Amino acid sequence: MEEMRRKLVWAKRQNFQGWACSECAWVFNPSGPPVGESIDEMKIHYEQRRDKEFTSHVCGERPRATKNPR
Repeated sequence: MEEMRRKLVWAKRQNFQGWACSECAWVFNPSGPPVGESIDEMKIHYEQRRDKEFTSHVCGERPRATKNPR
């Protein structure tokens, strides 16, 4: 059920701007420079890597920090 609710969203935070999960603290951090022979090919590889990492992450392993910890 968890996978059905979560979405890949664009996030703007104090120290981060990029793709993130709507349900946990997962963010996409590319591990290297874009790969490809053209801008279009680089875009395709970037999106494939981002989507694969998003699909395979487990929200329970990256819970969000609470604003009011007790």
